[in-house]
Amino acid sequence: MSSRILWVVSAWACVVSWSVCSGAEARMELTALNSMQRIGQNQQAYGTPEVKISAARNEVESFQVVVAAVNENISVVGVEISDLAGLGSGKIGNQNIQLFRAEYVRVRMSSPRAELPPGLYTDPLVPFVNPVSGEAIEPLSRTRKRWGEPVTTSGHDMYAVPFEVFKGSNQPLWADVHVPEDVPAGTYRGELRVRARAGISGRIPVELTVWDFTLPDGPTHRNHFGGFQNVARYFELDRGSDRFRQIEMQYCRAMAEHRMNPPLPSHLLPSVNDDGSLQIVPERHDALRKFMSEFHVTDFEIPRARFARLPSSTLRPDYKTISPDNWQKARRYYRDFYKYAKDNGWEKRAYVYMLDEPNLKGNYEQVLLLGRLVHQAVPQLRCLVVEQTYPQDAAWPDIDPAVDIWCPLWSFIDRDTIREKIAHGDEVWSYTALVQRAPRYHPQYESVKDHDPPYWHIDRPLLVYRVPTWINYQYEVTGLLYWSTVTTVIEPWSNPAFAHPRHYNGGGFLFYPGAPCGIDGPVAGMRVKNLRDGMEDYEYFVILEKLAGRSAVKKIVDAIAPDWWDFSREPDAFLAARKKLAEEIVRLSP
Repeated sequence: MSSRILWVVSAWACVVSWSVCSGAEARMELTALNSMQRIGQNQQAYGTPEVKISAARNEVESFQVVVAAVNENISVVGVEISDLAGLGSGKIGNQNIQLFRAEYVRVRMSSPRAELPPGLYTDPLVPFVNPVSGEAIEPLSRTRKRWGEPVTTSGHDMYAVPFEVFKGSNQPLWADVHVPEDVPAGTYRGELRVRARAGISGRIPVELTVWDFTLPDGPTHRNHFGGFQNVARYFELDRGSDRFRQIEMQYCRAMAEHRMNPPLPSHLLPSVNDDGSLQIVPERHDALRKFMSEFHVTDFEIPRARFARLPSSTLRPDYKTISPDNWQKARRYYRDFYKYAKDNGWEKRAYVYMLDEPNLKGNYEQVLLLGRLVHQAVPQLRCLVVEQTYPQDAAWPDIDPAVDIWCPLWSFIDRDTIREKIAHGDEVWSYTALVQRAPRYHPQYESVKDHDPPYWHIDRPLLVYRVPTWINYQYEVTGLLYWSTVTTVIEPWSNPAFAHPRHYNGGGFLFYPGAPCGIDGPVAGMRVKNLRDGMEDYEYFVILEKLAGRSAVKKIVDAIAPDWWDFSREPDAFLAARKKLAEEIVRLSP
C-alpha cells in the first residue's frame, strides 16, 4: 500500500461527528447529501457524516457536501478531493471527479400546481474548472497600478471558490464521480477537504462501491431534447458565426455527458440541392462521423424536408397541399437522407419528427399526408408525432397508418392503447410540457382527471427528473422527449422562469448560459444530473432484463413507480431499488 493511500485511510480514524474541524469549537460542519436532496440556504444542516455512493463502471454518480457555518461566518478559500483508493493497487484518480458549487436561484412566483413554495433553490452547478479552457474560474477583480491609470479587469462574476458562508447558513458542494471502465469492482475510499480562513478546515470521508458490470457509452433509452436556437441570444451572437458553432458544440457535449442525444448541428449535415437530392461535403461528413462517435449518438432526427412544409393554421385553403413538383423533391430528399444514414450504419437511429400536438381535425389530415409522403419515399423510415395513442375525436381520421412513434404527454398516458400500438409494431415515447392534466377524451378520464404526473420545474422535488424513465419502463415506453432545454426565460441566473403568462420555473430550461462564469458553453444544474441518473437507471433495467426477463425488473420498478400518478417521493427508496437491481445483475452475470 502506498504512503498516499495510508495517509487517506489513517485520516479516517480522526473523523469525529460530522467532520473534522480545527479549533476548540466546531465552526464548520460538513454533512453529506445524495443527488436527489436539496437544502435551503438557512435551513438547519442535515445529512450523514460520510459520503457513501455506489455505481457501475462507466457510470457517473453524484453526491453533495453541505458546508454549514455553525458559530460564526466563515470564508472558504479551497476545496479538494483526494484520489479514491481501493485494495491493492486499485485507484480512481481525482481527475475522474468534477467539483461544483451549487448556486441558489430564485422562484419568485410559483409554477402551477407547485409542490414547493417560492424561495431560493439550488440548481445551477458552477464548476471549479472551466470545462472549455481547463483553467480554474477566478473571481472578478479590478485593479490599477496607480491612481488615475486604467483599470485592469480579470476573472468572472460567477465562480466556485472562494465563497462566504454566514453563521447559520449553508453552501452545498456537488461532486460528479465518473467510474472508469477498467477499474476492478470493490470499495474505494478517500475524502473531501474544505479550507477556510482563520485556520478553519474540515474533511468528510468518501466511500464508493463499484459494482461488477459496465454501462454502455450512449443512452439506451431513446430521447429528444430539442435544439439550441436560443443559445445565440444568451451569448449575444449571430447563429451563423464561428463562435456560435463552437458554443453549440459545447452544449452538444454537455447533453452527451448527461446521456441525452444532442441534436445534429445543421452545419455538419449534407447540403440539400434544389431538386431535393443531397450533396455530401467531405469535410462536413468527416466532422459528422466524429460527432456521432464522440458523443455516442443513439438516435437522431432527420430534418423535415423544406419542400413539404405545411401551414401551421388549417384555416388556409392550402393547409394540406404539396405541389407534385415539391412532392417529388421531398421524396428524393428522404430517400437520399436515408441512404446516407444507411451507408454509414445510422439508419436504425433515424426518425422524422413530423408534427407537434395535432389538435385539430385538419392537423390529423396533415399527419396522414406527411406520413404518406415519408413512407412512399422510405417505407422503413419511422415517423414520430407528438400525440397520444387514442384519437382526440372519434370523428377525426385515423392517423395510425402515418405514425410509427407515438409521443403522448405524461398526463395523457393510457396503458391499454399503448399496448395496442406496441402490439402491432409501433413504438411509444412520452413527453412533458408546462402543466397539463388528463384531457376529457382520455379513456380513463374519471379515474385520472385529478392526478398529477411528475411535472418538470424547479419548485418540485428533484426526483421528478429521475422517475420518468422508471415509469416509462412500467408502460413499455422506450423514449423520452422534451420540447427545449434552452427556452427564453425572464433572467437565466436569478429568475429562470418561462412566462406563459404564468411562471413555469425552469420549464424548457435545463442549461444555464456559462457567460457569467467565462464559459463559452452551458452550465448544467441539479435537475440535469437527476435526469442523467434516470437514464443510467434505465441501463440497469435493460441489463437485468437480458439476464432475468422483464418480470424480474418490473417487480422492482413496481415498488417505485406503479403508474404515472403514483410514484415514490423518497430518495432512499430509489437508491434501495437501484441497489437491488445492481445486486441481481451481479448475481446473475456470467
